[in-house]
Amino acid sequence: MAKVFCKKFQKELDAMMFPPLPGDKGEELKQNYSQTAWDEWIKLQTMLINERRLDLSDKENRKWLSEQMMLFLENKDYNKPDGFVPLKD
Repeated sequence: MAKVFCKKFQKELDAMMFPPLPGDKGEELKQNYSQTAWDEWIKLQTMLINERRLDLSDKENRKWLSEQMMLFLENKDYNKPDGFVPLKD
């Protein structure tokens, strides 16, 4: 399996097999973040969508979720679901 230096975890991990989003943004994510980081984002994204009852047909909701994705991947202060406790290594 191909490896990538993951900016989220600051170490070399398994790369994504394909870009998670279309276009340049997807390529950028694939080149800079691991499959592990993406899997963790998908779990958090699901919790945020469900807890906030986001309607993803609303452009503002999609924009907010995209902003949260980048904050999460860059280890910045992202919105956490109520009672959320991140896993510790």
